[in-house]
Amino acid sequence: MKVSDWSYRDLAGAMAGDGVFLHLGPFVTHLRCAIPLVAEGVHALYADYRCERQAAFADFRVRLGPPRGVRRWYRSQVLFYFDDWPPFKPLPYNQAFAMFEWGMNWCITSHSQQHLMLHGAVVEKNGWGAMLPGPPGSGKSTLCAALVNRGWRLLSDELTVVRTDDLLLQPLPRPVSLKNRSIEIIAEFAPEAKIGTPARDTDKGTVAHMKPPPGCVEQADQLATPAWLVLPKYIGSAPPVLTPLAKGDALMQAVDNAFNYSVLGVRGFDAAAQLIDGCDCYRFSYSSLDDAMRVFAELADGSQ
Repeated sequence: MKVSDWSYRDLAGAMAGDGVFLHLGPFVTHLRCAIPLVAEGVHALYADYRCERQAAFADFRVRLGPPRGVRRWYRSQVLFYFDDWPPFKPLPYNQAFAMFEWGMNWCITSHSQQHLMLHGAVVEKNGWGAMLPGPPGSGKSTLCAALVNRGWRLLSDELTVVRTDDLLLQPLPRPVSLKNRSIEIIAEFAPEAKIGTPARDTDKGTVAHMKPPPGCVEQADQLATPAWLVLPKYIGSAPPVLTPLAKGDALMQAVDNAFNYSVLGVRGFDAAAQLIDGCDCYRFSYSSLDDAMRVFAELADGSQ
C-alpha cells in the first residue's frame, strides 16, 4: 500500500493515533504525529512510498509533537522524538515538516554504521552513479534537483550511502531539500516538479522540499556502480568548467564529507580509498543549469 492510496484524512488520523510505518529505501520508520503540516508533507511528497498500519519491524520510531508548557499555545514549537527522547532543541511550529526531514537524516547517519556515508547528493544514469559531495551552499542540491528532472535517477540529495562490502551505492531516495533562491530556480527550471510548502526563517533560511519522481522510489532497491565524484560549486555568471581532480585530493574531500569515517576505522579508509580509485574525479563550477545538464550528459555518454 502506498501513501497515495490513503486519503489525507485517513493518513492524518493514523499518524495521530497508533502511527504509520513508512518505507524509506532500506529503512522502515514508525511515525507518529498529530501536526497537520507533517501529515500534509508526507501525503504530498511521499505519495509513492509504501506505508502501512502495521509492520513486523521498524528501524526507527519517531514522533513529532509540541513541548510541554506554554509553548504548546504561545509561539508554538515542535519537538522531534526518537524512541521518546528529543535529541534536538524545539523549533517553531511552521518548521515541523522540515524538522521531520532533518530528524530522519540524523536517525540514519547516527544509527546505520554498516555503510560508509558521505554528506552529498548522488544520482544515477545507465547504472552508473555520480556522487556530488560538498558543504551547504555549494549548489549540490540544486544541481541534483535539476539532474533528477532531466532523466537522472535520484539516489539521495543528502546522504551518499556506499556499501563497504561491494562498494555499490545504496539508493535512499527522499524529498530533495531546496533552500532560498534554489526553490525559485528549480520551479522555473522544472515547472512540472512538485515542491512542498516552504518553511521560512529556519537556521538555513527558507527551506522547501521537492517530491522525487515516482520511478526513483520504485527503483529504490536497484543499486548503482560509482563512476564519478564531482565537487560542484555554483559561481554566478561563470561558464561551466569541469576540471580533473587528483585522486589524493578527491580522497581527502570524501573523508572530510563522511559522517562515519572515523567510526568505521580501517574499513572506512579501505572503502573510501577503493571508491575513489574506481571513479573519475572532477571539480565542477557552473552558473547555468542548462550548461550543467549538457556537461553531465557528456559525462554519461563518456565523451568527457
